[in-house]
Amino acid sequence: MMNDEEVILVNFWSSPFGCRVKIALEEKGISYKYIEEDLFNKSSFLSAINPIHKKVPVLVHNHKPICESLNILEYIDEIWSDRSPRFLPSDPHQRAQARFWAYFIDQELYEASKKIYRGNGEEQVLGKNEVLRILKLVEGEIGDKPFFGGDNLGLVDITLVPFYSRFYTWETFGKFSIEEECPKLVAWAKRCMQKESVIKSLPDPLKIYNFIVELNKYLTK
Repeated sequence: MMNDEEVILVNFWSSPFGCRVKIALEEKGISYKYIEEDLFNKSSFLSAINPIHKKVPVLVHNHKPICESLNILEYIDEIWSDRSPRFLPSDPHQRAQARFWAYFIDQELYEASKKIYRGNGEEQVLGKNEVLRILKLVEGEIGDKPFFGGDNLGLVDITLVPFYSRFYTWETFGKFSIEEECPKLVAWAKRCMQKESVIKSLPDPLKIYNFIVELNKYLTK
């Protein structure tokens, strides 16, 4: 990256979607400025760079904003294609498969998980069952590879691993063990946690749990 390039990440610390972007930038060795956004009092800057959704994360590269985390991951991989690792395979079919699973996780997991810590009774059980269904499907895709991306983190790994910080919250609210249900997936997550890029990017699970407890109180006022 040229020294005069400007890279800014606008994010909220607990966002698993923003964590994806942090991991990607760290994996590529890209220096960037971090701006913490207050999602309870959104700034005019966020409205200016993401006027449609007013959501984080937003990557600003040379004054040009890029929105939506999966879109940002592919942008990073393409713009800095000379830097390893590549997040998407070169083979067209493998690339299509990686995109399929990344979008499946993106569209399904977060919404299902909210039922665990915001719902009660049947809704909470439904959320737990949905989350386990999703995780087991994804677990089946890793095969014998150390990572979904092969020997290195790829698009699917970076899409999924930020949710590892939320496993404790899901398990505590839902009273179940993900490791008992998906041992291969948890082993994969622990391998990811050996990566410096992941360690630096993921928030502490207990901090996430405490935040969600307080958020639930705020939302039910």
